[in-house]
Amino acid sequence: MAKKEASTENGFSFTRSASSNARNGLARIQTHTNTPEVCHDDSTPPVRAQTIHDLHSLQKKKSSAPSTPITSSSATSPFSTILEEERQRLQLQSISASLASLTRETGPKVVRGDPASKVVTHHHHDHHYITPTFDASDSALKFTHVLYNLSPAGKSINPLLRFSISEIGKELYEQAIKYEKGSFITATGALATLSGAKTGRSPRDKRVVKDESTEHDLWWGKGSPNIEMDEHTFLINRERAVDYLNSLEKVFVNDQFLNWDPEHRIKVRIVSARAYHSLFMHNMCIRPTPEELEEFGTPDFTIYNAGQFPCNRYTHHMTSSTSIDINIARKEMVILGTQYAGEMKKGLFSVMHYLMPKRNILSLHSGCNMGKNGDVALFFGLSGTGKTTLSTDHNRYLIGDDEHCWSENGVSNIEGGCYAKCVDLSREKEPDIWNAIKFGTVVENVVFDEHTREVDFSDKSFESAGFAENTRAAYPIEYIPNAKIPCVAPHPKNVILLACDAFGVLPPVSKLSLAQTMYHFISGYTALVAGTEDGIKEPQATFSACFGAAFIMMHPTKYAAMLAEKMQKHGATGWLVNTGWSGGRYGVGNRIKLAYTRKIIDAIHSGSLLNAEYTKTEVFGLEIPTAIEGVPSEILDPVNTWADKKAYQDTLMKLASLFKKNFNGFISYKIGTDQSLTEEILAAGPTL
Repeated sequence: MAKKEASTENGFSFTRSASSNARNGLARIQTHTNTPEVCHDDSTPPVRAQTIHDLHSLQKKKSSAPSTPITSSSATSPFSTILEEERQRLQLQSISASLASLTRETGPKVVRGDPASKVVTHHHHDHHYITPTFDASDSALKFTHVLYNLSPAGKSINPLLRFSISEIGKELYEQAIKYEKGSFITATGALATLSGAKTGRSPRDKRVVKDESTEHDLWWGKGSPNIEMDEHTFLINRERAVDYLNSLEKVFVNDQFLNWDPEHRIKVRIVSARAYHSLFMHNMCIRPTPEELEEFGTPDFTIYNAGQFPCNRYTHHMTSSTSIDINIARKEMVILGTQYAGEMKKGLFSVMHYLMPKRNILSLHSGCNMGKNGDVALFFGLSGTGKTTLSTDHNRYLIGDDEHCWSENGVSNIEGGCYAKCVDLSREKEPDIWNAIKFGTVVENVVFDEHTREVDFSDKSFESAGFAENTRAAYPIEYIPNAKIPCVAPHPKNVILLACDAFGVLPPVSKLSLAQTMYHFISGYTALVAGTEDGIKEPQATFSACFGAAFIMMHPTKYAAMLAEKMQKHGATGWLVNTGWSGGRYGVGNRIKLAYTRKIIDAIHSGSLLNAEYTKTEVFGLEIPTAIEGVPSEILDPVNTWADKKAYQDTLMKLASLFKKNFNGFISYKIGTDQSLTEEILAAGPTL
C-alpha cells in the first residue's frame, strides 16, 4: 500500500573510604584480566536515514477516508504548584548545578514551566527560578525553562501506583505533538513517535571512562563491551551536550529511581530535549511519589541526553557522529548523535551492573515471576527464546520482564516499566502487551493508518527502507494486570536458562548442576536462522555472556560466581530449557510445541520435576527426565527424534565444538585464590 507522510554537581565521585557502609558502596572488587576474552553482542545494528522527510513518510499509510468523523475528547486538569518555596528553590538550584558548564562556576538560569504557556513572568508563583553568577556570555542572558517531572495536579495518589499517568502523560503528549514532528496519538491512545535515524542501540559507539578505579574493576580488551575513553574526552563531550541543552528554550528533567528494593535503590536524573525521551524514561524508571520527590535531593547518577546534536568527529576516540559515554567516577552519562531512547535504559542497566555487585548484589538480565505460594523463578534468554512469553503467565505474578537485582532481601525489579518488542504483535499472541498499548504508552517507529490511526504491527516499511526491525512499546509495569506492585519477591527457587537450539540436539529440558549452571550462564547460548548466499537456511550459534554481554561491566565469571553463591545459599535449582527444534535441525525437524514447553515450565514451578527420574546425555552430560506429564516421553531425549542417527551425532559434536570455542576466551580468567572454581566450570562443559 502506498505511503504518505507519516547530577550531579561537580566533583561527585563513587570512590568510597574503607569505612563506608553498604548503602554507600563497598570496598573495591579486584579483577584480573590478563588475556583477551570473547563474547558476542546481540544488539540491533545502527541505521541511518537518507532524509528526515523520508523517515516521516514511512510512518503513515494511505487508506480510504473514514465513513464517519473521528471524534476525540479531552479533559483538562488544573496545574497545581504545591511545592514549598524553599524546596522549589533548592530543586532548581540542583538542576542548575546538573546543567553547569565545566568552564563556569555555576549553572544556567533555570525557571520552571513551559515558556509557551505563560506570557508574563512577574507573578511570584508563576515562575520559580535560580539566577547564578556567570562570566558575561549570551547564555547568561536567557532562561532555560525546565519541565520537571510534570507532577500530578493536586489529586490523591495511590501510593502503590506511585503516579497519575493521565496528568503526567497529558502534558508530555501536548509537548510531543506540538513540537516534535512524527508524534501522533494512535487509535488506542498511545503516543507514536520516531527515534530518528537510528532504531537500535549503537554498541560500537558506547564508551566508558578508564581511570584508576575502573582500570582494575571493569572488563577490558577483546570481547568486552567496554570501549575505553579518557577523562578529558568525556569532559569535551559533556561540555558539548550541556552547551546544547542550555541553548534550548526548554529542557525536560526527570528525577526517578532504579530498583524497587528501597534499601538499594538509586536516584537518577535524566535531562533531555524531547518529550518523547521524558515520557519514555517516566515509564521505564520507577516513579517517585510526591512525598519521595520532596526528599529526592541530589541524584546518584545523571544522564545528559543531547541525542539530537552530534559529537565532534575530530574528538579523540570518536568514530562516528554518535557517542554514548559513561563516567563512573563523575556519576554521569552523555548521549550525542542518537535519539534512540533505548540507549538511556540500557546505559543505566550497565551502570547497575557496576554499582550492584559492589554491594554484593547480583544484577541480572532476566525475566522474573512468582507463584501464588511465593515460589520465584528467573528466566534468562536471548531474543527469540521465548523469555517474555514464558515469564508472562496469568497464573503467576509478574515481577519484571528484563532487569533485576538479587540481594540479601530477595529479588527486585530494577525498572518501573516494560520495553516490549512489537514486531508482528497481535492480540491473540500477546494479549497483555496488546492491551498495554494505550494512553501513556510510547510506541516507536510504527506504521499506522493515516485516518483511523490503527497501528499495523506487521508493516515492514521501516525495515524495507533499511532500518533495523526494532518496533517497541514502552509502558508502565502497572499496565500488566498480574504485575506485583511493589516489584519485589523472595529468593528464587528456580533459575531457567532458555535456548532456542536451531541445531535440534539439546533436550527440551535438563536439570543442571551448579557448575553446569555457571557454564551455560557464562555461555549465554541460542541459535538463530540466517539466510546464506545461495538461499539455503542454516542455524548460526549466538553466544552472549550472562545472556546480556552488551551490558555487563565486570568479567562474566564475576556474575557467574555470584549467581552460583546465591543459588547455593538459597537452594535454587538450575534448568536448561530448549524452545527450539527437535527431530533435526532447522529445515529438517520441527519446532518444539509451545504447549509442551509450558508443561515443562509448569512442572518446574510445581516442583514435580525435581522428583522425576533422570538419565544423562552424552557429550554435554545433561540430566534429562524420563517422563513429564503432558509431554511425549520420546522427545525428552533428542536422539530418539532424529531419523538419521549419524547426522544427529555429527550435529551434536559440531555444537559442542562451538561451545568450547566460545568458552576459550574465559578459561584463563582466575576466580578466587586458585583455579579450582574455574576448572570446575570447564569440566561442566561438553566433552569431545
